[in-house]
Amino acid sequence: MRRLRRILVWSFAGLLLFLGVVYGAGFLWLRTSLPQVDGEIFLAGIDAPVTVARNRYGLVTIRAQSDADAYFALGFVHAQDRLFQMEFMRRLGSGRMSETIGEVTLETDRYMRIMGFRRLAEAQLSVLSPELRDVLNHYANGVNAYLDNHAGARPPEFYAARLQSDPWLPADSLIWGRLMSMQLSDNWRSEYQRARLAQILSEEQLEFLWPAEDSYGEATRPGDGRRQLATIEPIPRVPHGLEPLAGASNAWAVGPTRSASGGALLAGDPHLGLQVPIYWYLVRIELPDRVLEGATAPGVPLIIIGHNEQVAWSFTTTHGDNQDLFLETVDPADPSRYLTPEGTQPFETREEIILARDVEFPLVVRHTRHGPVISDTMQVEGLGDKESVVALAWACLEEDDRTPEALFRMNRARNAQEFRAALDLFHCPLQTIVYADIHDTIGMVAAGRIPVRRALSAGSQMPADGASGNFDWLGYLDTDDLPEFIDPPRGWLATANDRVVDDTYPHFIAARWEPPYRIDRINDVLAENRRFTIDDMSTLQMDTLSLAARALVPLMTARIAERIESESERRALDILEAWDGTTDRELAAPLIYNAWVRAVQPAIFGDELGAMYEDFRWWNVPLLARVLDGDARAELWCDDVTTAAMENCTDALHGAFLETLDMLETAYGNDPAQWQWGDAHRATFRHPIWSRVPIVGDLISPEIATPGDHSTINRGSSVPDDDGTGFDHVHGAGLRFAIDLADPGGARFMIAGGQSGNIFSPHYDDLIGLWRDGSFLSIVAEPVSVLTLAPADHD
Repeated sequence: MRRLRRILVWSFAGLLLFLGVVYGAGFLWLRTSLPQVDGEIFLAGIDAPVTVARNRYGLVTIRAQSDADAYFALGFVHAQDRLFQMEFMRRLGSGRMSETIGEVTLETDRYMRIMGFRRLAEAQLSVLSPELRDVLNHYANGVNAYLDNHAGARPPEFYAARLQSDPWLPADSLIWGRLMSMQLSDNWRSEYQRARLAQILSEEQLEFLWPAEDSYGEATRPGDGRRQLATIEPIPRVPHGLEPLAGASNAWAVGPTRSASGGALLAGDPHLGLQVPIYWYLVRIELPDRVLEGATAPGVPLIIIGHNEQVAWSFTTTHGDNQDLFLETVDPADPSRYLTPEGTQPFETREEIILARDVEFPLVVRHTRHGPVISDTMQVEGLGDKESVVALAWACLEEDDRTPEALFRMNRARNAQEFRAALDLFHCPLQTIVYADIHDTIGMVAAGRIPVRRALSAGSQMPADGASGNFDWLGYLDTDDLPEFIDPPRGWLATANDRVVDDTYPHFIAARWEPPYRIDRINDVLAENRRFTIDDMSTLQMDTLSLAARALVPLMTARIAERIESESERRALDILEAWDGTTDRELAAPLIYNAWVRAVQPAIFGDELGAMYEDFRWWNVPLLARVLDGDARAELWCDDVTTAAMENCTDALHGAFLETLDMLETAYGNDPAQWQWGDAHRATFRHPIWSRVPIVGDLISPEIATPGDHSTINRGSSVPDDDGTGFDHVHGAGLRFAIDLADPGGARFMIAGGQSGNIFSPHYDDLIGLWRDGSFLSIVAEPVSVLTLAPADHD
């Protein structure tokens, strides 16, 4: 027996040793996926040596003698640090996720095939200039040089998802713009959602909850878009990080008369979903005749936001309406045709084959004269007679989209005039672009294709009838008619997704805009009687004062003041009443406020909306304020229609307040003064692959307590937990950029996460703390490594 035990013990020990060796060897092998950052690499396709210097945070400076070699090197370093992100992007946009992941992503692939992003990217190449096509080719050559010459492992995700590294093609770089357009264009989802609400609400309720602004032209009654939409289930979601979110970004420029240095100042911080790796990759490119510096998108060989020492620029989403849903009537006599004003017309069709591992799934994509039939991707009930389908008209689905050409010319513009001329080619997504140059000009343009409609369907907030032609698009607004501002007398320009036009503007841009809280706060600061510095710009980007809270809290506390009974209620109410609206992470008031808002919204709207409440809920402070400060009509929303009693808004608010305190005391203790917003409000940076792996996903998803909320300049949009005690910060400034054009070399940047997408890299998440705390970096700081890319014939 002892001998048997010894045999078993030694066998078990041997097994552990064997597994340790195997896993250790695997770990060491996967670490060879890290890039070479020192020495020389000899490569075909490059004409002269290029140096790639990295500073202590992995930020890259490329020094090259020609454009061709610079873009080649950019492709090489993007592949070194972000290869999986690039592969994921092109597979997602091409509808090829299921080839390796399996049927779990089949609906996403169907959606992407119907959108046709890959086909559009290939067609787009033909409308680009020879110069830009050369750039795309040089960049692709650089990516492929890395694929051909890296002797170690691929990034770990390639093995987890069983991905192959196909050669990079120029069209692959154009897919990113389509995916970004998808995230930044969501009017069709709003139309769809409003039409579904119309099925369960009266017309009066719908107009109070979601007014149809129809002052820009003749609009149909709100009920006209209801037909058949109740039978369509919710639209499939795309992977985490690419779903449309409530858009938000900030950008402003200060002219020389308001600048301490005498040069124009510019600051920008685009807000997208927080994830690892983040969307942005920081790089500086030094050429004999110019410098380019800023944020690139891995897979794309252009500076998206940044400067060229002559001009600086940044973006925010305009929230312009460049999408419409059309309800197309199928010909009762022939289901292969649909009705138009001129009679019936055949659906255009194409066949696609989607591979899910080795299984083929055929897909027939249908198009109408308005656009692709997107209801073919939905689960549809009750349409057995096939009497109608839903088509999407979207300016971003045009084959002649020249937005990459605009970016290319923006990168090379030598002054504000050349930069503005480049924006005439900026087609999609619709963006408000703020720029400034070294000649003291500041400007702002809402650039992109804005549809001109024959008429609006409920203020362009409901699906339109496709058969009549009454709501057809007549073309796009002329670029000379775009909203534009140059060198305003007040000395600054700013945008925070707010309404960029006033009531005198004659063209329809959108019916809905972001609430004014962020833009009001920006303008309040920039209106101060002083001259500003680049430090002031960075400080303003980190501002956490919530004007929304300042507006809403008095309405909420005043309502329940007479209902307060317990000592815990009084302590919490005192904290709110003394609060100035600053949402720093160490404070208790932001936690009480946000948890209270989360609790009161379903108390007011949940009974009327029922199952649709989860689709509707968001941080809609103006709506809540309108209810709490409204008339008897607003008060009706506070009555719980599921009870016989007649409740009012004070009842709803007090009940939600008691619920909030009970949950927060359970989670954080009985003393409200000890609660902290940062205990609940935490940014978790999830990875599109590893976050789906149990345990592993939690271990490598960086998390940090953060300030801000949905309405602050330092954006902290969150998704509350079901119990209302946790607020997952999912959306915010993934990039911050500020520059004084009197000293372009002093431009400062910060990205959320890190420069590398490789989990073995020290630069995977080393910037998260600096990002949260408002630090900024120079890309061209002292290098800690220098790699030379040399022509192969010099070997």
